[in-house]
Amino acid sequence: MLRIYKSQNSHLVLADHAAGPTADEAVAWFDLLNPSADETRFVEGHLGIEIPTRDEMQEIELSDRLYQEDGAEFMTITATAKLDSDHPAKVPVTFILKGTTLVTVRHAEPKPFQLYANRIQKPNGAACETGELVMLGLLEAMIDRIADALERAGNEVDAISHEVFRKTHASATKKTRNLQSLIEQIGQKGDLLTTIRESLVSIGRLLAYHVAVEGSSPRKAAKESRQRIKLIQRDATSLGDHALFLSNKINFLLDATLGLINLEQNQIIKIFSVAAVVFLPPTLVASIYGMNFEAMPELAWHFGYPYALGMMALSALLPYLFFKRRGWL
Repeated sequence: MLRIYKSQNSHLVLADHAAGPTADEAVAWFDLLNPSADETRFVEGHLGIEIPTRDEMQEIELSDRLYQEDGAEFMTITATAKLDSDHPAKVPVTFILKGTTLVTVRHAEPKPFQLYANRIQKPNGAACETGELVMLGLLEAMIDRIADALERAGNEVDAISHEVFRKTHASATKKTRNLQSLIEQIGQKGDLLTTIRESLVSIGRLLAYHVAVEGSSPRKAAKESRQRIKLIQRDATSLGDHALFLSNKINFLLDATLGLINLEQNQIIKIFSVAAVVFLPPTLVASIYGMNFEAMPELAWHFGYPYALGMMALSALLPYLFFKRRGWL
């Protein structure tokens, strides 16, 4: 799918792809979503560039993600998608800046793109006459989306912490089952934070590269653009620090949860150990009086049977009282 946005009265309007832009029309943004070969060739022919393929966008080397070619800047970031679901995804998004025109190439639909596209088409929306301003607006929308996801993740991590350290009124079996569920939740939050941190790092690299390219070119960025870039960099850094803090807290909660599971298992093993020790002396007494020797005076006693039962009960009670006194039970 190809969407063409033209600048009109300081905001963008969606143009007809079939008609195509004319020479006197200012196209600010070509948005390629799962583009076909014809749509890719159309944009390449209009701007005189070669758009990277999906496989090339997924390369992790910086030289393959941030480079200049044919007078254009090619910048690929790792964006986040499906942040509201239990399975967040990492998707590559390529920004191509040539002159005042921006080309975005993506094979997924991150929510910030649609939200920003709706906002910039409103007459009272933010000014976005050039492709650079559109790119900065998209990055700001991504940062806002990530901030919301981090706030939600922080609240959920606090709830998990409360569940781990303050829930005490439950049976051992129910506790173990709940702790297993908590481990799954912790793992999901860890995946989310890893995805967010990787996205924030890639956004920071893109902005640093873009600033370096503009600094070495005769064309200087406008003051508004420089200020917005600094704000985005500052927000990305602060959100990255917050995501790192939450990741450390997640690791701590994971260690604490595993420790609680070990304690539960130790309690169960201790119960079996105590039971084995308590029943060992009665078993010894019963074994002695189960032997078939002729010279056993107790066998002829009238109270021999109650005597043996009493010995077994006493031999079981003494170890139990000893463990109770030492606080092992």
